[in-house]
Amino acid sequence: MLTLGKNPHVALAALSRPYGDVFQIRLGSTPVVVLSGLDTIKQALVRQGDDFKGRPDLYSFSFVTKGQSMIFGSDSGPVWAARRRLAQNARNSFSVASDPASSSSCYLEEHVSQEAENLIGRFQELMAAVGHFDPYRYVVMSVANVICAMCFGRRYDHDDQELLSLVNLNDEFGKVAASGSPADFFLILRYLPNPALDTFKDLNERFYSFTQERVKEHCRSFEKGHIRDITDSLIKHYRVDRLDENANVQVSDEKTVGIVLDLFGAGFDTVTTAISWSLMYLVTKRQHTREKIQEELDAVVGRARRPRFSDRPQLPYLEAVIMETFRHTSFLPFTIPHR
Repeated sequence: MLTLGKNPHVALAALSRPYGDVFQIRLGSTPVVVLSGLDTIKQALVRQGDDFKGRPDLYSFSFVTKGQSMIFGSDSGPVWAARRRLAQNARNSFSVASDPASSSSCYLEEHVSQEAENLIGRFQELMAAVGHFDPYRYVVMSVANVICAMCFGRRYDHDDQELLSLVNLNDEFGKVAASGSPADFFLILRYLPNPALDTFKDLNERFYSFTQERVKEHCRSFEKGHIRDITDSLIKHYRVDRLDENANVQVSDEKTVGIVLDLFGAGFDTVTTAISWSLMYLVTKRQHTREKIQEELDAVVGRARRPRFSDRPQLPYLEAVIMETFRHTSFLPFTIPHR
C-alpha cells in the first residue's frame, strides 16, 4: 500500500502496462483486484453489472449515514434492490412532475433553469466588475442549490450561511475521502490515534445531522396531497403508500435520511465537475465550438426564452459536445470499491 505513493491511480496505471488490465495487489492483508482500461471496466460494471454490484464491508463505510447508505453499504440483496428502486421512483416521479405555477415542463427543469439564469447573471456581474474570476465556487453553489431544491424544496441565496456551510462540508469530505482510509486494511489503526479517521467520522456525523433535521422538518409539516420534493415523496411511501411494489420495504425516518443523503451526495461532485470541465474547454480552447453551440441555440431556442428539456432532440451538436466532454475527462481516479 505504501508503494503506491501520493498518486495511487498513476502508480496503478503504470502497473497495468506490464501486468495487463486485470491484476491483483494487496492492501495490508486484503487482496484487491484492479481493473484498468475502458473495455475491461465496461465489461465488469456494465455488461456484468449485477455480478459486481456489491460493496466490500470496509470499516470506514460503516460511518457513512450511520451504516444506512445504499451506495456504501455491503448489502446488495433483494431488500437493497427494493430500496434502490424506491429511491429511483421518488427521484424520477418528483423530477418529471409538472409545476402548475411555471411554464417549465417539470420541477427539475424549473429548478435548473432558474439556477442557471442566476449563475449566468452572477458571471456577468463578476466580469463587469473585475474582468476575471474562478467559476468553480459559483458552479458548486448553484449545483448545491438545485439538489437542495429537489431534495428539500428550498433554494438558498449564494451568501446564505447554511448553504456555505454545506458546500464547505462537502469540500472537506471530498478531500478526506480522496486520501483513503488505511484503517480499512490495517486493523491496528482503528485503535491508535487517527486524526484523518476522526475527521472522516465527524464529517459524516455533520452531514447526517444536517439531513436528519431537514427530514424531521418535513415529517412535521407533511401533507399527503402536497408533495413538495423528494423527501416528501419518500415520507409518503411509508406513511400512505403501503400497497405498491415496494410495500414490503420498511422505510423509517432513519432510512429516509440515508436515501436522501445518497441522492444528495451522488449528484453533488459529479455535476459540478462536469460543468467545470465544460467551462474550461469552452473558455480556454474551443472558440469555434462555442460559436457553433451558440448558433444552434439561437436557431432552436432563440434569445427570448430559456432552453427546455424538450429542445434536446433539436440540439444534436450541443449534446455531442457534452458527451465528448464526459468521454474525455476524468471525474474521479477510482470508482467506489466493488465486490
